Amino acid sequence: MDFTGRTVIVTGAGSGIGRAAARLFADAGARVLGVGRREEALRETAADHPAIAVHPGDLRTPGTAREVIAAAAGRWGRIDVLVNNAGATRMMPLADTTAEGVADLFDLNVTAPSLLAGAALPYLRRSEGTIVNVSSTYGHRPLPGAAHYAASKAALEHLTRSWAVELAAAGIRVNALAPGPTESEALTAAGLPQAAVEQIKRDEASRIPLGRRGDPEEVATWILRLSDPQTTWLTGQILTLDGGLELA
Repeated sequence: MDFTGRTVIVTGAGSGIGRAAARLFADAGARVLGVGRREEALRETAADHPAIAVHPGDLRTPGTAREVIAAAAGRWGRIDVLVNNAGATRMMPLADTTAEGVADLFDLNVTAPSLLAGAALPYLRRSEGTIVNVSSTYGHRPLPGAAHYAASKAALEHLTRSWAVELAAAGIRVNALAPGPTESEALTAAGLPQAAVEQIKRDEASRIPLGRRGDPEEVATWILRLSDPQTTWLTGQILTLDGGLELA
């Protein structure tokens, strides 16, 4: 996979799958704009990778999506790939559901990718570029206790299919990757105590037919494959990468 001369935006690039994707794109020759809320974490992502520039910002804040697109286009003059990886996980049983909690999930998991894609559209039309949305295996299977997180990912998957049809005439491909449980900071960021995080990880691994959680780099590899300029006839697809969890 050769991305030489291409510009890639990766959101949620401060850790986990986003960090791994940003580094793999840079290693493959791309110029990468890594986006995230924590500037220090982004700097760690970019360390020893001169092709990665960083742009700290909260994608839930109005205007940030336009700023991200302007930063990439202003620096490199083009945008070829948009990876909507930033997302939030939140345990929220129905009895504890609040309007604020639902809105917060959908702001980051649904609205932000939509605004980024819309702002990037003029550049993606010129480059006949690609959008890759990062969903979850729970975007198409139940997740008791976190139904609104699952619903936000289901919405992202349907956006993927709809955008693929809407943008096909412009030569823009839109696909999604739906990883299963992957090593990251997501559970801790969701506010769970460490003991609960470790228990969840053990429970998840026990349910996965391949017997383990995913590694960020092996997931990120498939983001590159979906973005590969040689992958010319694949659009509107949701690729599940979860060690067989979907089948269990």
